[in-house]
Amino acid sequence: MRRTPLTLAVSAALVAGAAFGLAPAAQAGEAGQAAGTGIRFVDITGEGGTVLKANVVSPAGSAAGARHPLIVLPTSWAMPQIEYLAQAQQLADSGYIVVSYNSRGFWQSGGEIETAGPKDIADASKVIDWALAHTAADPANIGMAGVSYGAGISLLAAAHDPRIKAVAALSGWADLIESIYSGRTQHLQAAALLGGAGYLTGRPGPELKEILGDFLSSNLAKEEDMIAWGRQRSAAEQLDRINANGAAIMLGNAWGDTIFPPNQYASFFEKLTGPKRLEFRPGDHATAEATGLLGLPNDTWTSAHRWFDRYLKGADNGIDREQPVQLKSRSTGGYEGYPDWKSVHANQRKFGLDGTQKVWANVDSGANGGTVLLTNALDQFLRTPPVVSVPLLPRAFAGVWQSERSDSPQRVRGTVKVHTTVTSTEESGTLVAYLYDVGPLGVGKLVSNAPYTFHDRTPGKPFGVDLELFSTAYDVPAGHRLALVVDTVDPLYAEHNPTGAQLTFSSPSADPSYVSVPLRSE
Repeated sequence: MRRTPLTLAVSAALVAGAAFGLAPAAQAGEAGQAAGTGIRFVDITGEGGTVLKANVVSPAGSAAGARHPLIVLPTSWAMPQIEYLAQAQQLADSGYIVVSYNSRGFWQSGGEIETAGPKDIADASKVIDWALAHTAADPANIGMAGVSYGAGISLLAAAHDPRIKAVAALSGWADLIESIYSGRTQHLQAAALLGGAGYLTGRPGPELKEILGDFLSSNLAKEEDMIAWGRQRSAAEQLDRINANGAAIMLGNAWGDTIFPPNQYASFFEKLTGPKRLEFRPGDHATAEATGLLGLPNDTWTSAHRWFDRYLKGADNGIDREQPVQLKSRSTGGYEGYPDWKSVHANQRKFGLDGTQKVWANVDSGANGGTVLLTNALDQFLRTPPVVSVPLLPRAFAGVWQSERSDSPQRVRGTVKVHTTVTSTEESGTLVAYLYDVGPLGVGKLVSNAPYTFHDRTPGKPFGVDLELFSTAYDVPAGHRLALVVDTVDPLYAEHNPTGAQLTFSSPSADPSYVSVPLRSE
């Protein structure tokens, strides 16, 4: 059972190395230090005496005795400590002291990978302690920020350390279970990529090794243990403490994030009671922030700087008076502001999933969500989502329902919901739902998707399914249809369909099946 996860992990490690450009980054760090960039590299003692490799960037020409707001940046998963140097320099130029450190278990930092466990959260406070003792950091104005893993650690640290007054959590997670186990389905490529990158660049601890092995091998006997492990590492489980501490929280993510999908961030945002901001843009995991890490102009990092200026410096820059929900469409590239997340869904359109359709499991119909990191990054830059010929989809392996053509554009905003009735010939199974924008020639462009897995169902007995697709912002042109496609296999996800299983989708008169699509009000 364990050979499959390890094989996936090793394969993903090779992909991760190429995707993140780890070796060139390390070489750049050595060159930068030698060139005398003014960056100070230090060792910080973390929780339990573990040494964390870090760097400090301070404002130039600071007056004696002057205090500066502090920003702490934990590195992303598998990234070296120089990840944030470009942003750290820009922040220091505007008056911040910035301390970036390599999360424990990765690269030269000591310890083992805890996956944002208690030791990682304690490390964040230890880094703050060190900065207050060894730099001119202002103890009254402390912020944290990070991309991906650094975002998750920053949110959790804000629950445990009331000194943190502002957070910018970019391409991160608030709910780890909803991120990589939504619909009770393992997000297989995402987990394999993270696991492989962890083995390549760090030292996974025994707990992570066990969790990863159980997760990738679908060990349902350990499901509750895995869920408990994930909840301990989810800021959504610490909402009361975060709200009590009152830190100003900015959340940024990409619509197509295949590691930490946007739905869980939106749900978390709605429950925050302090100053808050939510920004969604096109792209995949960390691609919305990537150019900023190279020091290039970047909307996400610009917002993060403004956020810190407002809540750590007290600058009257207007960000607190803007609409707190800022969405950028995948189709137009323009920004739209909303007062809250529920306002995004104010206008709903339903179309029925009429009739009865049967599909055989275990065969990929051709409809799929693409490849982790790659597909949605291409959509971000080239506006080329995955496509499929809807008329040519094999109906033996895919259920297909289409709406009427619309005379006007349909601007999908937010979370599409699917309700249907399923009857399975087996007690377990997986289905994946896709929403497509279908043009006159029948070519469907992927709008959104999501998986759903069930266990312990009585074969032959119908049961209801409610599924939220991953949130998005996509404009369907006038004259096009919307199509819902459901099949049972997608390379992004693990599947739990026994050989020869068959799923039947029906729409009982007492409980009709439908798709509910949130549309922007004109």
